Amino acid sequence: MVKESLYGKTLKGLTELCEKENLPRFTAKQIARWLYVRRVKEIQQMTDLSLKARTLLEERYSLGLAAPLRESISVDGTKKYLFPTTQGQYIESAYIPDRDRATLCVSSQAGCRMGCRFCATARQGLQHSLSAGEIINQVVSIPESESLTNIVFMGMGEPLDNMQNVLDAIEILTAEWGFGWSPTRITLSTAGVARELATLLDSTKVHLAVSLHNPFHEERREIMPIENAYPIREVCDILRRYDFTGQRRVSFEYIVMEGLNDSPAHIKELCRLLNGIKCRMNLIRFHKIPDSPYFSPPQERMVAFRDALTAKGIHTTIRASRGEDIQAACGLLSTSERNK
Repeated sequence: MVKESLYGKTLKGLTELCEKENLPRFTAKQIARWLYVRRVKEIQQMTDLSLKARTLLEERYSLGLAAPLRESISVDGTKKYLFPTTQGQYIESAYIPDRDRATLCVSSQAGCRMGCRFCATARQGLQHSLSAGEIINQVVSIPESESLTNIVFMGMGEPLDNMQNVLDAIEILTAEWGFGWSPTRITLSTAGVARELATLLDSTKVHLAVSLHNPFHEERREIMPIENAYPIREVCDILRRYDFTGQRRVSFEYIVMEGLNDSPAHIKELCRLLNGIKCRMNLIRFHKIPDSPYFSPPQERMVAFRDALTAKGIHTTIRASRGEDIQAACGLLSTSERNK
């Protein structure tokens, strides 16, 4: 019998568990603090629970933690971790140190069904969505766990296609009974699942990163099929209803592909599309994946594109490429493992 996992349960979920097992309601908060604040590795370490309660939990539940199967280390300090999933698939997490910041890029799904043409994960299709426990496991099961300063939902999968589990993971990360992080330490990246976007913005205060990559409807739908269901203009209309002048930020991710989305016409259309949204733009060099027809432009073209957008009033930066020597682009490591 596969035991139910404790990791990934919110305080509400733990309260329901205690009611089901005839444990006192206050036990739920005790378990939460042992899991997420003290981060115990065994149920028997929860010493303020009665021996009877610990024995019951140990018989019927597991913590649900899983160590990474493999670690790859880049010359720039980036680390890529490969994790198994409960359904026999593989996911990746990327640890990115940068001076006083230590960011972990976590996955929300094994594979992805968004079908973006430039993404290695998309080639796998969707295997399954991760539980909240499998998401949190990526945070607590790496050696650098205690030193992390930021979490970004930018790994494998579309977070808004796994909405409830991602919301539960964010609650665990930010709640007083959980990790107690400020939501401003968390960024969620989406290709633009409009039907879930307002729910995310209404229920959390995390930063948002929208994968844009082309402002023209016909061109974007060629590389991002999600444009057929949720046009980027619809996404931008939703964002205009929210205030991004305070602590919460919205940014737009833009992989620059030579001859495809880097012309003066694209700059003009980007300005029109983003008018009225206080945002920033992150330009990203394309990480080459096997058999891909896309290429990054030379550095001087990237700089010119950045400067043109900045001159138009859109704060734009070029994101530093990290971990290219260890297949840090989403999906490459897990695809390699699956192919074995």
